[in-house]
Amino acid sequence: MAASNEWLTGDAGAGVGAGGGTAGAAGRVLVVDDDPTVSEVATGYLERAGFTVHRADDGPSALEAAARHRPDLVVLDLMLPGMDGLEVCRRLRAHGAGTPHLPVVMLTARGDEEDRILGLEVGADDYVTKPFSPRELVLRVRSVLRRASVAVPAGEPLLAAAGLTVDPAARRATRDGIELSLTLREFDLLAYFLRHVGQVCERERLMREVWGWDFGDLSTVTVHVRRLRSKIEKDPADPQVIRTVWGAGYRFDAVPDAPARTAAPDATARTADGRV
Repeated sequence: MAASNEWLTGDAGAGVGAGGGTAGAAGRVLVVDDDPTVSEVATGYLERAGFTVHRADDGPSALEAAARHRPDLVVLDLMLPGMDGLEVCRRLRAHGAGTPHLPVVMLTARGDEEDRILGLEVGADDYVTKPFSPRELVLRVRSVLRRASVAVPAGEPLLAAAGLTVDPAARRATRDGIELSLTLREFDLLAYFLRHVGQVCERERLMREVWGWDFGDLSTVTVHVRRLRSKIEKDPADPQVIRTVWGAGYRFDAVPDAPARTAAPDATARTADGRV
């Protein structure tokens, strides 16, 4: 590995440590990056951490590899030749791809907030900005997969409110009887809200309880709330179910506000006993 690679922080020469395991035991990961050094080092660390790793170096081959190998997670570079990572993520999330719940960790060589938000907007579950530590990448991959495989307690009942129903065991969600296509994080976020109806949930609390992180970029929560609103609100621009509590967080309202009356009823419209 060349020492001049700017994407990498200084721990590349160190081993993964006690977290290593038998190759493949931890799951299957597809690494997509057109920089062979990035790809090789990421692959090496993930394999030593127990993952089976497949690689692709551009967008079309990434989609082909995802269909062929059925990975448990994709590590996806934002800047790719032929088809960028955003478009690859969109296609992985499309119904026709058959992988709408496939976890994605986005890599970007640019630390701009806009790039991070774009990745989250198209459905990435997490991101790592270059330069990054390979150990951090392994930890992020483990974190996302751990949340994806959290066992649901046997017999947990359906969660339902505001026309929404969530089946935690089957990981299915519907709105007015129509099944929703939710990413891993969107599903977990909706389930959390339905378990805490009427409570104010701070973004820090959501990051800790839904993402499993004690710290991180809170814009991750903001973007996922916006994406979830776009799928469950009748008017995402005027959300009535997931309400923003300014200066505090978000509150899931089981009974959305009814439209306000524009005028008082006419007195002549009353019945003899005074009812309207």
